[in-house]
Amino acid sequence: MPRTFVKGNEAVIKGAILAGCRAFYGYPITPASEIAESAAALFPQVGGTFLQAESEVAAINMVYGAVSTGQRAMTASSSPGISLKQEGISYAAGSELPVVLVDVMRGGPGLGNIAPEQSDYNQVVKGGGHGNFKLIVLAPNCAQEMCDLTMLAFELADKYRNPAVVLTDGFTGQMMEPIELPESVTQLPTKDWAVAATPETDKNLITSIYMEPSDLEEHNQRLQKKYAAITEAEVRYDESQTEDAELILIGYGIVSRILQSVVDKARAAGKHVGLLRPQTLWPFPGARIKELAKTTKGFLVVELSNGQMVDDVRLALNGERPVHFYNRMGGVVPDTEEIFEQVEKVLAQLRG
Repeated sequence: MPRTFVKGNEAVIKGAILAGCRAFYGYPITPASEIAESAAALFPQVGGTFLQAESEVAAINMVYGAVSTGQRAMTASSSPGISLKQEGISYAAGSELPVVLVDVMRGGPGLGNIAPEQSDYNQVVKGGGHGNFKLIVLAPNCAQEMCDLTMLAFELADKYRNPAVVLTDGFTGQMMEPIELPESVTQLPTKDWAVAATPETDKNLITSIYMEPSDLEEHNQRLQKKYAAITEAEVRYDESQTEDAELILIGYGIVSRILQSVVDKARAAGKHVGLLRPQTLWPFPGARIKELAKTTKGFLVVELSNGQMVDDVRLALNGERPVHFYNRMGGVVPDTEEIFEQVEKVLAQLRG
């Protein structure tokens, strides 16, 4: 397939189309607007539908309707828009609909600014709407993964009948890089549960409401079994030089690329530093982190937030190794030198 030079946001739509998605409903918001712009340009070329909704609330409910018919459909937004979509996301999870959503995070709280941040972690990974649900959450760190993980989001959403989110940041969404376009999906899964306005599907009902408490409890118990199966089978992560590392850095998205540069600099200086990058934020690679604790002295988590993923790292380790934390907020992205200074300080403490 041809090599092309695109923004990360544009790579999302190329991946979606290659995955067989033919419907996009959204409302533009910086720094995610190129996703809607690319969808408007490309979806009609493949016989698909692009519709700019009147609001984020309308957009998520349009996706709910389209996915109910068995179609691969998606939406995208940035942090304030994701907040507005939370009720619809909760309904989709309760109705077991394979909705795909892209969140290009920006600075917060409130309207914040349009600079990159990672402060949506809790509302997306922990299930921001009401109810006992989980979203599959994928975390790309480059334009290639913006394409590839969008395709994977559709695959996993359909496999488990569960919403999937591509959680990224304004830096990754706006950055232009070359990508290799994967092969397109040629056969989509059959969806016997969908509503297709045919006699065969008259019996199908897409709903998240169960009036009897015992019925709702049974539904919840079945969902929890599904989430357990996803946790068992779909954890994804990437590692670099963790085998002999005294200190392991943990970060996702654009932060992980900076951390890789820090690891390279540290190794050149004779310091044994490694990197673990979660590619799935849920399910989270806690078991792998716990395993790495057997061979390392400590961990340093770096986030563009007030400290949200670090809670999952601490939970995985349960005090077995020290977990240090460094962060920036408001759209400020640290550079290699800044984090390298933190690495030297932490190493000194660990050796201390």
